[in-house]
Amino acid sequence: MARWLPFALVQAEPVAGESAFAADVAEVVERFPQTRLLVYPELHLFRDTARNPDAAEPLGGPRAAMLAELAGDLRIWLLPGTLCERAGDAVYNTAVLFSPTGKLAAAYRKCFPWRPYEPYRPGTDFVVVDLPDLGRVGLSICYDAWFPEVSRQLAWLGAEVIINPTQTTTSDRAQEVVLTRANAIANQVYVLSPNAAAPTGVGQSLVVDPEGRVRVAAGRAPEVLTDVLDFDEVARVRRFGTAGLNRMWDQFRPGDAALELPAYRGRIDPETWRGPHEQ
Repeated sequence: MARWLPFALVQAEPVAGESAFAADVAEVVERFPQTRLLVYPELHLFRDTARNPDAAEPLGGPRAAMLAELAGDLRIWLLPGTLCERAGDAVYNTAVLFSPTGKLAAAYRKCFPWRPYEPYRPGTDFVVVDLPDLGRVGLSICYDAWFPEVSRQLAWLGAEVIINPTQTTTSDRAQEVVLTRANAIANQVYVLSPNAAAPTGVGQSLVVDPEGRVRVAAGRAPEVLTDVLDFDEVARVRRFGTAGLNRMWDQFRPGDAALELPAYRGRIDPETWRGPHEQ
């Protein structure tokens, strides 16, 4: 059975408040009724309060409840960008994914806040979520893309798609576009990278396939990118190789020596290289 997921990637300026956001979500779904996954940029709901700890709420708070209800009403997978999450005394930059049944399906705390500019505490866990009858989606956030360990770990955990919402306002978006393609190529996964539109952000959102090809891309202005994820493309590329050649996940063979990784005081063990989803 085909594993197809029509989606929309919204490149827009941040909004002020949940009401404006709910109206925009409803409009996008009305314009693109096939949409089953809707994705927004990082900190999209925090136009005036992104770095204000008072804007943070627990994931069990009213903001998350409203977003869950919105996803359930429209029967879509909804990633509304990232939220300012309060957990005790800590505040995190957290990507959340809500299911078509109106439930919080996944929450990922950004492991690599953009220091020294972001005030958030780093997360410590990698998050991959199953979309029933479709495939596995991994979550990362903006600056995480600069650390290849994040994408590699998500792929090792079984991610076939990595969603990396960003709010890049600076001249390094050109490098992020390269990194988005590189992370897709190195891990043979789709990567979805929505960015905030001008004048807040610099745009250039893009969708990259498991061989590193840019499927759709935006300029700087507000725009909605639409496409269809074919999860079976990941299996094809990994089986036959990128460009019919490179099969990184089959690199190691039984009996190969472990590769020591001094930077991590760890190692690549050939026995576990393919990841738990392949065991």
